[in-house]
Amino acid sequence: MRQQLIDLRAAMAAHGVDYYMVPTDDFHGSEYVGSHFKCRGWVSGFTGSAGTLLAGREWAGQWADGRYFIQAAQQLEGSGIDLMKMGEPGVPTLTEYLEKHLQKGMTLGFDGRVVSAKMAARLRAIAEQCGASVVCEHDLVGEIWTDRPALSAQPVMELPAELVGKSRAEKIMDVRAALTRENADAVVIASLMDVCWLMNLRGGDVACTPVVLSFAAVTADETVLFVNPAVLSEEIVQHLQADYVTLRPYDAVYDYVSAIPAGTKLMMNLNVVNSRLEACVPQGVTVIDKPDPTTLPKAMKNEKEVDNFRIAHIKDGAAVTKFMYWLKKNVGKIEMDELSVADKLEELREEQPNYIGPSFTPIMGYGSHGAIVHYGATEESCARIEPRSFLLSDTGGHYLEGSTDITRTFAMGPLTDDEKRFYTLVLKGNLQLGNAQWKYGCTGASLDYLAREPLWRLEMDYNHGTGHGVGYMLSVHEGPQRIHWGGGNTTPLDVGMITSNEPGYYLENAFGVRLENLTAVKEVATTAYGRFLRFETLTMVPFDLDAVIPELLGDECVKLLNAYHAKVRKTLKPYLTDEEYAWLTDATRAI
Repeated sequence: MRQQLIDLRAAMAAHGVDYYMVPTDDFHGSEYVGSHFKCRGWVSGFTGSAGTLLAGREWAGQWADGRYFIQAAQQLEGSGIDLMKMGEPGVPTLTEYLEKHLQKGMTLGFDGRVVSAKMAARLRAIAEQCGASVVCEHDLVGEIWTDRPALSAQPVMELPAELVGKSRAEKIMDVRAALTRENADAVVIASLMDVCWLMNLRGGDVACTPVVLSFAAVTADETVLFVNPAVLSEEIVQHLQADYVTLRPYDAVYDYVSAIPAGTKLMMNLNVVNSRLEACVPQGVTVIDKPDPTTLPKAMKNEKEVDNFRIAHIKDGAAVTKFMYWLKKNVGKIEMDELSVADKLEELREEQPNYIGPSFTPIMGYGSHGAIVHYGATEESCARIEPRSFLLSDTGGHYLEGSTDITRTFAMGPLTDDEKRFYTLVLKGNLQLGNAQWKYGCTGASLDYLAREPLWRLEMDYNHGTGHGVGYMLSVHEGPQRIHWGGGNTTPLDVGMITSNEPGYYLENAFGVRLENLTAVKEVATTAYGRFLRFETLTMVPFDLDAVIPELLGDECVKLLNAYHAKVRKTLKPYLTDEEYAWLTDATRAI
């Protein structure tokens, strides 16, 4: 049993807590969090980017989704914590578990700053039904984590309007217009991505996600940014003041909300705002629980942003294509492993102008490691790459012109029939989805079948979504759009949305295949039947023809593949050496 779990139970006993919940969140409901907030990983040892730990006096469980089943099983071994595989038959959700096991007189605890207002309300309702109570004032992990990292305070950078297509002042005016439409007087924004997008600021408080710890509030005549003043340069302070943005300390947001006058109609996204902040809302203030008015405009990139995304993907395409060439040329001739090849790709990205850094921790999974959807190589797990089987490479970068996220599965040598077969089926799904054309109003759920159909015909599948939104130098996972047949997403795909296209297939202890392009939604035409949209593929990197079975791909997808490869070849020619381009010409030959 992990000592951290033993210490947590001692703290629970001291505070009279029977169950203590430790989510993965920070104070802002972020998907990725800074080192100060990695409490769940510190206690459980499971390092995946999502999941919730529930510790009881005698039992503990770690809930994890399908991306992490293999990784979590390995990391939780011997910890005293059971793996709860979310969505699997017979596995209760965390709330279902609590409904069954909370008893009269028991106490459920959590730190209210890292649990959303909506989730906290659900937990209180469950506790009340069971005759139990809830306490959310105690950060028990903070009490026992003696060398916990401090809150990050990295310097902030400002993005000029000419780079992102819209000034901070214009965005604030748009938010005020949205408040008028919603009959609201004010909005408090907790999402780090939304605050940074609104303010045209970027930071370094979360690894690979250029955000700054902050909140924002907007009313008809006031805009307030709650942030550590130490992270702002004098120049940025002057620019903010010129746009009539008032600066207040980061923690002052709680006092600000507490002082909102009665009668105010306050917009707050209770799926994001933490429960401690929501508890500060005074009596007489009406809370309008809706998505932040920044969320959809942030997702629907303007023309300048889409133009810049194209530039970023050409640069990134050059780097990743050079990497593919280097792999093919050197495998079996020089020593290489999962960590060293990730370093090599990072070196090639760093050669590109305006490169900022990785958009997420690289996933480099060789052979059986490719079957671990979000595998992260360590010094202990790092596999040597040999001239056979697959290397699954899922990486991305932030550039001043936008963010990238690309997965390619490379044939490092001879492949088995199954490896080629499933590579081809995954590629077919990617090409079918990338070629979609649809009428406005379709969500990602409407289109997901195109990507999964080759596998579903064989009664097979992959246990993750097919597509997610991508931010502009923000989180590489951005909503509200999503491509997945389940989950109830109701946001229509619309012009300017940057969305991934990433089907996969994973055979545990054998190999994994994932092929990912980023796409931009663009309008095709408006007719008497409505608006019609399609995807423009932004990613410019060849697929690996050494793994393709053309007959299995089918005539239509062969044509799509050849057309894509012709575009990649033409686009990247100016950025490659003669030797690299000669290789690319063969690697993208018509089949």
